This record gives sequence, C-alpha cells and structure tokens, in this order.
Amino acid sequence: MKVLVVGGGGREHAIIKKIKQNPRVDEIYALPGNGGIARDAVCVSISATDIEGIRRFALENAIDFAVVAPDDPLVLGAVDVLEDAGIKCFGPDKKAAIIEGSKVFSKELMHKYGIPTAEYKVFDSQKEALSYLDEAEFPQVIKADGLALGKGVIIAFTKEQATDAIKSIMQDKIFGASGNRVVIEEFLKGPEVSVLSFTDGKTIVPMISSMDHKRALDNDMGLNTGGMGTIAPNPFYTEEVASECMEKIFLPTIRAMNAEGRKFKGCLYFGLMITPKGPRVIEYNCRFGDPETQVVLPLLKTDLLDIMMAVREERLENVDIEFSSQAACCVIMASSGYPSKYSKGYKISVPDSLIEKIYVAGASLDPEKGLVTSGGRVLGVTAKADSLGDAVKAAYDMVGKISFENAYYRRDIGKRALDAINSKG
Repeated sequence: MKVLVVGGGGREHAIIKKIKQNPRVDEIYALPGNGGIARDAVCVSISATDIEGIRRFALENAIDFAVVAPDDPLVLGAVDVLEDAGIKCFGPDKKAAIIEGSKVFSKELMHKYGIPTAEYKVFDSQKEALSYLDEAEFPQVIKADGLALGKGVIIAFTKEQATDAIKSIMQDKIFGASGNRVVIEEFLKGPEVSVLSFTDGKTIVPMISSMDHKRALDNDMGLNTGGMGTIAPNPFYTEEVASECMEKIFLPTIRAMNAEGRKFKGCLYFGLMITPKGPRVIEYNCRFGDPETQVVLPLLKTDLLDIMMAVREERLENVDIEFSSQAACCVIMASSGYPSKYSKGYKISVPDSLIEKIYVAGASLDPEKGLVTSGGRVLGVTAKADSLGDAVKAAYDMVGKISFENAYYRRDIGKRALDAINSKG
C-alpha cells in the first residue's frame, strides 16, 4: 500500500511512525513533512493547504490511502477533494470539520442540543463586544471564531485585559479573518482533560485520556502555546467521569452532527474541563491533537491504519481497539522565545540511541549541519513506562541527552497529574 499523510509536525510524525508498523504499507509520503519525518517517509514539498497540489500528487503516485491530519486542510475541504478524485481518506469532510473551523458553530451546536459547555455570547461587532464588558464578571475567556494555530483563546482576568484582547483580535486582526467574530464565555474552573476519539459517525471509541500543558512557562505561567508537553492517562478522567462524558457529551455530539447533516468521520477531539458541576466541553477539534497524539498513539496496541480504514468504511463497531495499561509522557523541546519571536537554524544533537524515540515537529535537513531547528516547537520527546512517575523521569532523562542552541522546555510536565495521583494515596 501507498499511504499519504498531509502535514509536517510532531503529530504527523507520530501518525507516520504508527502507520509504518502495518506490514501492508510499502511507502509513506508526507506532504510537506519535515527533516525528522524524512527518516520515516518520503517528504514532498507541497504545502498542507495546497489542496489541488495534494490531489494531483495523490493521483500521479497512485496513493491508496490518505490521512489528512492538520485542521487547515480539513476545514478547507481536502478530504472532499481527495475522495472526489477516488482517493480513500481518513478525516472529516468540510461540512463536519466546521466543528473546529468555527467556534460560533460549535457553541451554537452545544446550546441547541443540550451538550454541557460554558455560558457564552457571540459578537461580530467590536463595539458591542466592548460594551458587553461593562456588565461582565471577570475572568472571561475571549475566543476568535476561526482557526488560530491553537492560540486563539485569551483568558482575561480584568476588563482592561479583555479590552486589549478584543481589540487585538477584531481590530488588529492578529488572527486574520478568524477574528471577524469573537466568542466571550464564562471562565470555568477545574482540571482539563483531552480525549481523542475515533468515530465513523455511528460508533464512537474514545482513546486513552491525556493532559496537555498549554502555557509556555512552568506552573502554567506565560503565553498560550500549541502545547508544551502532555501525559497519558489523565488521572482526573475517572471511570465515573468517562461514563458521564459518553452519555452527556460524546454520543450527543455525534447525534447532533448527524442531525445537522454533518456526519463526522475521523478523529474527534474533546477538550474538557472537569468542573464541580461535572464535565464541560471547552472546545472541539476535528483532528488528532498536538502534542496529545505523541502520548496517545504510543499506547495504542491495535493497528492504526486498520482503524482508520474501518472509520472510513463505517465499520468501526467491528474493530476491537486496545490500549496499553502503561503511562506516557511527552516533553516538548522548543526554541527559546516561542510562541513569540525565536531564531532558527541551530544544529540538533540527538544520540543515535534516541533518534527513533523522538517526534520531530520543527526541524529541517541542512546539507552540512544535518538536522537543524526550523520552528517554535522543535521536538517531542516521549517515554513510556509502567507508571506515570517513571514515564516522566524517563522522558526528562532523554531530554537531558538532546541539545540545540536556544533550547527551552518546561520542567514540570506531569507534575499536576502526579500530585493528583499521590494525593489519592
């Protein structure tokens, strides 16, 4: 089989490494891939948003199956275009991908179908949004309507911060057209949980839970990022919580999308907050999370490509999906200055013994230096172990053996989860 994976980050590297395990796979192409992915797939410099270029490449190279991983091409309708060309795909079509493409759509979907989420208001006028702040209680959460590389959410603890956020999004257009409308919603309290799920629009199978660490600095300080590390499983996601989520959130979401004529087939990501009143949906993503994928897929025992094909063919109910009982920790090694300004082009030194154990997110191949930094998030260093504590220790041991100039990483990935485990005795 020839498989094509659209995307070029750590998430795609994790997907590719897993797909490589299928004995029927002969070749894997990554569009555009990156310098690290090049060890595991043939990288082709076609942008993930060049939908016509991807379609043409898939046809010219007789691709048997395509995985569209990032949000942008999914929202742009890459799956529709590829399927229309006769290329079998994993991922939601354009109509279903709107669940992430528009926060206004997803909030209104939850409101219409009684899916628990934060109270909210929608504004397409900056003047009206600013006027609303006069009556609001703080903190408030300000969200750009459209895609913003995972950074379109600002927590405003004061009216002044909220005012600045609204002006930045709606007036200064820091997220472009994604900020034409904003959602202002109540600030929820509680531990966050990420649950990725396989669904074919009929059956939904949650994967092992995880906990992302969004802030750039230790102790959840600093700017919001695409994710600085993650652990799995999440100790706050108990069997009781999982049961409630299935009954009140997961199944109702699938039914709601079907009722709207937007059958979702692919990986549906639930960003949850476990509040004192029960689980609430913070956000939906229409694809695998990054870096959650880097801890979830290493724990998946069932063949990933087999699952993906079952999802496309709507026979997921016949697949027995198993996960390891181990724990995993991923520490993101980033360029100092991320998510703001940072320098690129620094040589990455990784021991040969570890090269197969890391996921490369932002690196390219230099003819003289070899692997060099080319992005904000550079590497995802993942370790598995029988306990979360051992997985965290192993991941940081690996980080200590990897180096590049201006490397930065959080030193507290997994701390909150371990504290929760220890407090339970």
